[in-house]
Amino acid sequence: MGRHLIISTSSELVRAASAELVYISSDGNYSTLVFASGDSRVVAMQLGQIATLIDSQFHSADNSFIRIGKSLIINRDFISYINPGRGQLVLSDGRIANHSLPASREALKQLKDLIEKEEA
Repeated sequence: MGRHLIISTSSELVRAASAELVYISSDGNYSTLVFASGDSRVVAMQLGQIATLIDSQFHSADNSFIRIGKSLIINRDFISYINPGRGQLVLSDGRIANHSLPASREALKQLKDLIEKEEA
């Protein structure tokens, strides 16, 4: 059985399979979970709170989620393209999901360096 991220608020509970969760974006007090299927779910929780949940629910050694800047958490398993010069990040499952996301040049440079170091 795969791992799941459990997000529970006063009015709802979301159980998201980590292998299907491509990224989480934030807009103030709300965060949007985007899945490989193309589905998305908005939850009334700030991104910092979700980052804390991820840290507490997954061991750091097998945590595939990385926070990029103030408004984005990505699943590193979906990274297919990083171009810091253009501020472009593409997340893909290799089949149907293909998400092009804007991010700061510095955040993408740090992400690129991290991925290169891990793969070396």
